[in-house]
Amino acid sequence: MDATIISGAWKGHLGRGLAPRELQYLLSSAQGKTAKEIARQYDVAACTVAKRLSCAMFKLGVTRQTAMIAEAMRRQIISPMCFVLAALIAMHAMIGDESMRRDRRVPERRTAQVRVTRRAEQPVLLA
Repeated sequence: MDATIISGAWKGHLGRGLAPRELQYLLSSAQGKTAKEIARQYDVAACTVAKRLSCAMFKLGVTRQTAMIAEAMRRQIISPMCFVLAALIAMHAMIGDESMRRDRRVPERRTAQVRVTRRAEQPVLLA
């Protein structure tokens, strides 16, 4: 069984090499939060968050947080929820679910009236 953790717009999978807390902090980091913000969210010290992220980076074989997030995505440990939503929409389109369609009104035809006017010819004076 593959347990998941959902944090914001990210989904993480347990049992793929990271401890649960490391995965939670990784998901928060993927959302752009700093170690202090993550520490406030989970009511722990900022150095604890930094240590857990450091352990996650070691396990993934990287030295930077951005590389950690990219490697976790490559290994399918984490994924943005937009992929899940896109997959759901694609599945509905494949099975032909009519409830997903939205009927649109036919746009009204707008016509403009154009009036052409001529300038009156000016008389030519001959001297």
